[in-house]
Amino acid sequence: MTRVPIRYGARPCSLVVCRGCCCGDARKNPGMDHAGQLARLREAAAASGGRLLVRTSDCLGPCAQANVLVVQPSTEGRRRGGRAAWIGWSADQDCLDEILAWTAAGGPGVAPAPAALQLQMIDPPKN
Repeated sequence: MTRVPIRYGARPCSLVVCRGCCCGDARKNPGMDHAGQLARLREAAAASGGRLLVRTSDCLGPCAQANVLVVQPSTEGRRRGGRAAWIGWSADQDCLDEILAWTAAGGPGVAPAPAALQLQMIDPPKN
């Protein structure tokens, strides 16, 4: 994996992909290529020239809406008022297409979320 250095204060848009007890688990979502989904996201990040990062989390919390991922704004997106967008039910290719198109356009705060993706947005868990 090629690591792209990030300038201080210039954080790219990032995806946090849940891979806990339910997300990414074939028992919860049989027939889904969970490893392929993560590989596709990582390939997009590698091809982005440092404009997209992908990380995994052991558990993000809202297991009933698995697979869950969070789209975090870039520094510029945050400056423009963008906030993290929690996406549920993200296991299918159409959802990944929408997420990757949105992040390529700049993500939260820079570009509006696609309408179809807005229907999959969920509230973050309460602490």
